[in-house]
Amino acid sequence: MGMSWEDVVLIEESKNSGHPTVVTVNCPDKAGLGCDLLRIVLEFGLYVTRGDFSTDGKWCYVILWVVPRPISLKIDWESLKKRLVSCCPSFLPAFYIDQFSGSSKSPPLYLLKVFSLDRKGLIHDVTKLLCELELTIQRLKVMTTPDGKVVDLFFITDSVNLLHTKFGREETCEHLSVVLGECCISCELELAGPEYECQQGFSSIPETIAEKLFSCEFSSVEDGSQAIISDTSRIKKASVVIDNLLSPVHSLLQIQCHDQKGLIYDILRISKDCGIQIAYGRVSPSVNGTRNLDLFIQNENGKKIVDHENQVALCSRLKEEMLHPLRVIITNRGPDTQLLVANPVEISGKGRPRVVYDVTLALKTLDICIFSAEIGRHSTLDREWEVYKFLLDENQGFPLTSKQAKQNIVDKVRRTLMGW
Repeated sequence: MGMSWEDVVLIEESKNSGHPTVVTVNCPDKAGLGCDLLRIVLEFGLYVTRGDFSTDGKWCYVILWVVPRPISLKIDWESLKKRLVSCCPSFLPAFYIDQFSGSSKSPPLYLLKVFSLDRKGLIHDVTKLLCELELTIQRLKVMTTPDGKVVDLFFITDSVNLLHTKFGREETCEHLSVVLGECCISCELELAGPEYECQQGFSSIPETIAEKLFSCEFSSVEDGSQAIISDTSRIKKASVVIDNLLSPVHSLLQIQCHDQKGLIYDILRISKDCGIQIAYGRVSPSVNGTRNLDLFIQNENGKKIVDHENQVALCSRLKEEMLHPLRVIITNRGPDTQLLVANPVEISGKGRPRVVYDVTLALKTLDICIFSAEIGRHSTLDREWEVYKFLLDENQGFPLTSKQAKQNIVDKVRRTLMGW
């Protein structure tokens, strides 16, 4: 078609801090491509100020205006380009496909073992570096020993082909040693072996806790354990409407809601999971904290969505996850305080990007230490969830026993996750 791989993704970097960089994707279409692109954008810590999507079913054109959040975040734009190209269907020469395009098989899993003295913010500092190196945390096991040392097991995948050589693994450990400083005792990185099998999940969540964590009720919980949305104006702003009169071949999905981190990714994720095809979409800039999206859609059979039950199911699912995309509660586990965070898993099996980063950042900001942590999966009747467990360490500066203290933790964690 006369295009080279350089034309598949074009990035026009902003010349002024705070102004958006323009990312354009022009490639063959595939089901769920928008979701895959927005997932990568979210992984890089970018916020979409506005966007346009269009496709004829064979070829698509996507343009996104993005800014780093926070503004001080350094973005490797060349790496972003390669990652975006890797998820595009390719018409390119085989040598390029082999070098940059994503493979259908699962990427190798690596085990990072960090043994160190304990200190506040340790897990976040490791997580931050892994994000900067584009290493994705798939599982996590953090244990504090009686003598005040910490054993961290990070099961990670490599998005940039950094760890396949001994040099790459050693260089990563050197970076970690610098970040951790004198508290680092040892650092090892290797392909994950049989020990990964025992990290696939954790003990089942008690029924009463699971009911709170996975509830789709939007009203506040009295004990403050589920900080859903205290500001009712956010609920009033949430509107999802399907109009079948404007277009003869597409249903118009009109969405209005409070702006938040990962909003467009969440909407496209649900569309992908539900088999919804987006022929054209426009994401308007946030106005007074409110976002508007207009999406011309069809079902997986290429038809308008005219069945009333299907309309209600789609609108309800979208509204639920716009208001409540991440579940955050705090509970007592015996004498200890435990923070639980959950998010739905994509139908492809992928969890939400940067959750560990945001949660550990919030806890570090509150000056709260993590005694132990782990990530696992939990299935409910209608979906699979990724669940993060953090056992918090009591400290004199921020006692965890009071109701208000627990509410403050949940509120801070939730606001960090949502970008508020």
